[in-house]
Amino acid sequence: MATEGAGGVVANHAGEQGATRAGDAAHTSEQPTRLAGEEFLTVVPHRRAALVHSFELPLILIGTFAPSLVLASIKGHNPVVGAVPATAAAICLAVVIAWYVLSRLKTHANARYLSYVIPVNFVAFSGVLTVMALLRLPFSGSFFLAGASSALLMSFLTAVYGRRLVKPHLVVPGGRAAELNLTGHFVPAPSLGDLEELIAGKWRKWAIVADLHYPHSERCERIFAKAALAGIPVYHFRQIAEMQSGQVRINHLSENDLGSLIPNVSYASAKRVIDFLGALILIPLCLPFFAVLAILIKLDSPGNAIFIQQRMGFRGEVFRMFKFRTMRERRVADHGLAQREDAMTTSDDDRITRIGHFLRKTRMDELPQILNVLLGEMSFIGPRPEACSLSEWYEAELPFYSYRHIVRPGITGWAQVNQGHVTGVSDVLAKLRFDFYYIKNISLWLDVLITLKTLRVIATGLGAK
Repeated sequence: MATEGAGGVVANHAGEQGATRAGDAAHTSEQPTRLAGEEFLTVVPHRRAALVHSFELPLILIGTFAPSLVLASIKGHNPVVGAVPATAAAICLAVVIAWYVLSRLKTHANARYLSYVIPVNFVAFSGVLTVMALLRLPFSGSFFLAGASSALLMSFLTAVYGRRLVKPHLVVPGGRAAELNLTGHFVPAPSLGDLEELIAGKWRKWAIVADLHYPHSERCERIFAKAALAGIPVYHFRQIAEMQSGQVRINHLSENDLGSLIPNVSYASAKRVIDFLGALILIPLCLPFFAVLAILIKLDSPGNAIFIQQRMGFRGEVFRMFKFRTMRERRVADHGLAQREDAMTTSDDDRITRIGHFLRKTRMDELPQILNVLLGEMSFIGPRPEACSLSEWYEAELPFYSYRHIVRPGITGWAQVNQGHVTGVSDVLAKLRFDFYYIKNISLWLDVLITLKTLRVIATGLGAK
């Protein structure tokens, strides 16, 4: 089945790269390294990169507790009595959770790491505080607040500074490696000598990027093998391209690439349990809110508050999807072209009601799909299900389109938060690339990233279509 993506997920080497500042580039020259007649574009590691990356968590912890301990000393308080030790342990746990989640998020494309520092820290500290309250553990409110504020500040400082530190990569020209967008990620470096010396020497944290389908020289191939044995990652250029764009580029689907797009079976099973329990908890809590929205919809325009439509779902099975009605009802079309036109909606569609514009902007019209999640027809996160008429049309135009049904459709998804609503075949192809990226890289951390992006859309309306 053919995608332009290779198997495997790019590790932190690609995800942690930030925009390189002019000051960093000033220490480099424009002379490339040569090896066996082939040119290499290299990256110069920042001298302070190893220090920050290796000691990021300890630095955050020190910066978190130092101000509070100094303040306690000034006031003459004993920091090892009362509720302070339990509070300090809670702060430490929240810091570790936030740091770990953020470190996982930045391995994905389009993560916009800095924009998630506040929400991730807020959720971590709120969760720990809630557990302490439920367990009735003693805690100091002022000490906890001071620690949370200091932790947030330190997270920001290390994140901002970390963006300037580029992990070393070496790109081997040849084949389609030139397709990579090197702007802001790679800096030309002076000659570093024989790459074999780098592998055997102190540069073991380098990563090699190349078009592994290109017929490189025999010496170069041997060096790739030695690098892999030495623990140095050797990435196919497509892996880096996917990390840069958040998409799996598609021409056709081949048998060799089909395996790389099979989602993680273990996580898929665990995700179904999480979906079921989450829906079971949310439905009773949301019922009063649903009732209010239903009344507003009925007052705004005649018709049912809930819109039910046949959608293409998991493994190509048709199911009935629930939504709050956002458009005026009209006679259902009875032939293919008219059905497709009815299924297509633009932001300026005159059928959208007043309350419908608000529901669409905030995506609250999707909330009844929690029932679909409970029934196992959908997931909270996954490729958006299309109307059957549209799905059949897209599949006729794009033979590999149906592969997106290998996972359960979601209320929100990677394509949804990166691109939004589409109707034309050309836009659908771009959306499909996002869907395949999600299927290939499905994980708890990618779902967390999508959740954060979705919450930002709901809160700001930005990105919603």
